[in-house]
Formats: sequence, C-alpha cells, structure tokens
Amino acid sequence: MTFQVTVTPSGRQFSCEADETVLSAALRAGVGLPYGCKNGACGSCKGKITAGTVVHGNHQQRALPETEEAQGMSLFCCAKPQSDLTIEAREIVASGDYPIKKMPTRIAKLEKLSDDVMLVKLQLPANERLQYRAGQYIEFLLRDGKRRSYSMANAPHLDEHITLHIRHMPGGVFTDQVFSTLKERDILRFEGPQGSFFLREDSDKPIVLLASGTGFAPIKALVEHLIHTQSTRPVSLYWGGRRPADLYMNDLCQEWAAQLSGFTYVPVVSNATPEDQWSGRTGFVHQAVMADFPDLSGHEVYACGAPIVVESAQRDFVAQCGLPADAFFADSFTSEADLAN
Repeated sequence: MTFQVTVTPSGRQFSCEADETVLSAALRAGVGLPYGCKNGACGSCKGKITAGTVVHGNHQQRALPETEEAQGMSLFCCAKPQSDLTIEAREIVASGDYPIKKMPTRIAKLEKLSDDVMLVKLQLPANERLQYRAGQYIEFLLRDGKRRSYSMANAPHLDEHITLHIRHMPGGVFTDQVFSTLKERDILRFEGPQGSFFLREDSDKPIVLLASGTGFAPIKALVEHLIHTQSTRPVSLYWGGRRPADLYMNDLCQEWAAQLSGFTYVPVVSNATPEDQWSGRTGFVHQAVMADFPDLSGHEVYACGAPIVVESAQRDFVAQCGLPADAFFADSFTSEADLAN
C-alpha cells in the first residue's frame, strides 16, 4: 500500500510505501529531510507528525523518549506509515544534491594519529570522483551486511584521497580490523555521500564549531572549505577531549588560529592528569562555549561528536544562550554499541 506524505511548512509531498521508512521515501523523492545515522540512534531526523500514524522500528530511547513519541514526535529514519501523513520538519534546501553511489576503494595509507585514532586514506578507482559537501560521511559495506559510518575529514576540493579519522573501539566489528588486520592496498566498498551535516552558505552569521574526539573530522573538512571559499565569517573552534592526546591534530588547529583572520581555537580537556601538564581550558567543551558566548542569538553552531556532548550543547545553547533552534546543526557520532541496541 502507498501513502502520501506532506511536509510542512514547505508543502512538499512524496509517496511512501507501507514497508518503507519516511526518511527513505523522502530521500528517494529528492526531499531533503535532515538525517544522520539512519539507525534510530542519533535523533537528527526527529520531526513531528501532525496528522496520521506511524509505527517505529528499533531505536534508542534516548533519541525518542516515550514522552516525546506520545506528543507526536517521530524518528523518520525508522518510522513506517500506517496512513497518509502530514509531518513537520525542517527541510533542507540544498541545490545540486549529489548522487549517492556504491563504490570500491583501495586503502592508500594507514597512519596512527594517536594511540586509538587511525588516519585512513582511501583511493578511488581511476577516473572516479565522489562529489560531496564538507561535513558529510560515507558508509562502509561490510561482508556480513553491516554498515559502519565515518565522516570525511577533508574538504571536497582536496580530493586526491578521501581521509577518515577512525577511533578504535575494542571489540568493534570494523575498528578491530582497522587496528589489526587491515593493510594498505586492501579493497573495501562504501556508499556515499550521506548526511545533512554541512555548511549553510546562505548565511553570514558568525560560526561556532564544536567538536568532541573524532567529531573533529567533519569539522576539519568544514574549516578547509571555509578557507577554500575565502569566507569572511568569524569562526570559533572548540575541540574537547578527555586527555590532551585526544586532540590529535592540535598543532594544525594552532596553525589555523595563527594564520587565519577571524579564526579562534580553544582546546578543552576534561580529565587531564598531573603528568599531562595541561595549562589550558578544562571541563566540558560546550560549557567553555557558553562561558565565552553567553549570547548566541546571532550565531550558527555546528556540533559533532559524542551524543551526550551534542545533546547537552543543543539543550543548553538554546535554553540558556538564546541560540535559535534552527541555527544548531549537528552530527551525533553513534557507536557500534548504539547501533546494536
């Protein structure tokens, strides 16, 4: 059975099969709903159903608490229609959306950036190019049918290789391979580009970039894109980690701050030990932003990293710093444990 979905306030409409998720149908129809993990774990695709009913597949309670579901909220990545629907969602208007491709790729380089972060460079087939926006991600297609998502850490104009920053999660289906058996010249397959985390270039507002851990990867791509386009928007980058070693490209960020006009960099460490001899900012990275920007009403925020960091930043920036809800853009990094639940 086929149902009709109407998106407000844009008025766009698309059809959705009864066994298809709302997000999948929207993407198939070229309707730009926001999304991240596509597994019901990150909450990026959350919107409201104002007419009709859906049934939700497996998802994280954190991403859609029962209280929100009772109020009509929905995770469109795992919601299947039971009737015609009217949904309320912040539609993304992105001219020239790039096609999602399945492609083979060869490992060109593996380099440890820290004890638990690997730089992976991917070589595409000759005469092939992946068109994408800085901030988007790819999904590796594993042999057992599972998928693993990683943000591209280089801007599109720096496309000799696709670079990824992969953190080792002990026991992880894919990351154990990356840190043990995977070697240069191995062949993998991926699908991309994916995700709605990218720079909104129709704005001239000052930008706050917030990263935790390897959430720095897509943030790095955004900075490279801003440099490439000679943007004049003021940019403040806050990068948080538990220990100084987690800020594995700190020197690059310091170089940006020294060389770029209107760019500031604030590293923040939450669990420094005496042997770290850390003299910089401490505590939670989003609280460092709040201390420096008590009024975010005229800014845009791009946040990426652990779900708890992204969720805390969104809640507190909007409630306490006056950030407009539609000026917060995020990519919440779900772990393999999140996807398994």
